[in-house]
Amino acid sequence: MNIPFILEKALSLYARKEAIVSEGERFSYGEFGKRVYRLANFLGSIGLEKGDCVAILHQNSHQFLEAYFSTAQVGAIINPLNIRLSPRELAFILKDSGAMTLIASRRFTNSVKSLGDLGIKLRQVIWTGEGDEIGVFKAVDYEEAIKEQGPEPASISGISDDDVAHLYYTSGTTGKPKGVILTHKNVCTHALATIAELGLNDTDSWIHVAPLFHLADAWATFAITWVGARHITVPDFDPTVVLETIQNERVTITNMIPTMLNMLVNTPRVNSYDFSSLKVMLSGGAPIAPDLVRKIIRTFECDYIQTYGMTETSPYLTLSILKESLIHLSPEEQFIYKAKTGRPMIGVLLKVVKDNGEEVSHDNKEVGEIIVKGDIVTQGYWGRPEETVEAIKDGWLYTGDLAVVDGEGYVNIVDRKKDMIVTGGENVYSTEVENVLYSHPAILEAAVIGVPDSKWGEAVKAVVVLREGKEAAEEEIIKYCKDHIAHYKAPKSVDLISELPKTGSGKICKKGLRERYIPSFQKMG
Repeated sequence: MNIPFILEKALSLYARKEAIVSEGERFSYGEFGKRVYRLANFLGSIGLEKGDCVAILHQNSHQFLEAYFSTAQVGAIINPLNIRLSPRELAFILKDSGAMTLIASRRFTNSVKSLGDLGIKLRQVIWTGEGDEIGVFKAVDYEEAIKEQGPEPASISGISDDDVAHLYYTSGTTGKPKGVILTHKNVCTHALATIAELGLNDTDSWIHVAPLFHLADAWATFAITWVGARHITVPDFDPTVVLETIQNERVTITNMIPTMLNMLVNTPRVNSYDFSSLKVMLSGGAPIAPDLVRKIIRTFECDYIQTYGMTETSPYLTLSILKESLIHLSPEEQFIYKAKTGRPMIGVLLKVVKDNGEEVSHDNKEVGEIIVKGDIVTQGYWGRPEETVEAIKDGWLYTGDLAVVDGEGYVNIVDRKKDMIVTGGENVYSTEVENVLYSHPAILEAAVIGVPDSKWGEAVKAVVVLREGKEAAEEEIIKYCKDHIAHYKAPKSVDLISELPKTGSGKICKKGLRERYIPSFQKMG
């Protein structure tokens, strides 16, 4: 089964149904399908062949959704680019992927121009939006290009399940970014699994808030289309715009990064919006504090599901959906499970293992590394055979995430391996400390890292952002932590700053903090 099948299925049942709402434009599935096929035919007309790579530098939009399906239609590989990367970082990815065609919004004209200055050679740039041409590369306007093409799908030949469909580059927390390979099988298997797990159907409306260049949201492109549900896109994360759109478009389901959800629930007058259409709110892409989960449930008054996954796994591995045996529990007991990382998703085999390979006890105490296998797991890293072998052993992907497992089989992540702090011979998991900090009434955002210390080896350091109008001193925050967790886990120091560094997807960037606080960035993964 391949990605073009998903669109064909949607067109066979939902051609007249509204498919896309994007910055004032609305398209039925029939109209969307014609645009996809026109773009695919244009890509074929400029010589794009099976296995060629097409990069896209774009905000969330209908063009991004069209590109995901058009590239698959001709057997090409799509390489979504993080819009917050510098031109030099973008140049590295383009060289590594071998992409010669770029779809770009004119918002990013300066970045594209700089690519030329950095020696990047592109066969074709396809511009969306309004603006002047930069004259560096051969270019064409997106709408002009597709209107000259026929709206019928070109014949597809030779696309197999194991062909590469997507190439996502990791954020490079421990070095140069790596291209994660996802095949048609990976994408389609994941889409079907999420449809089954989340009960997605043609009455749903999904808002694309997290960036489409990141799998926290991109997976929904395929699952939502498969069931004939509705896509709503917002180009940028603006809390007020997002809340208004959820209300006005009667959104039923979405997934956001915890930092986004934190901003939404702390938006002034958030309780004045109508969220009655929402069935469920998902969080994913990073750990989330239980205190924030409570605020999400209270604010949106809908079901909540925590998700966990990786780019390497398409992405979901676990969901905090309650098993039938847990539904009889009291709301507070149910919340304990809803706020956990979750239980394995359909099609995923998951173990938590010690260094010797043995599984940890299911006692919610013994810590081990999560390893997984299944048809959602990547074949490996683009052009990096050694790193592929290091990550995937005997068919199991080693995630680098440390977790415990309870008696019901629910996993709870305690830290990334590289983020664990060893202080005075004791292991401190940064997530546990951050969860306490998020429960402090004056703290909006928090991150915990280990910094070199002559006495303890590493010392626990907290970096926090306070809520607007709130005050809290370093000593008071440290005492608050000591009142809630063991003293050795509490921060030895706390820095109050105005904003935490973020990755392009909106996650808190601990690499950026380490670069700021650790001389010569000694804490490399």
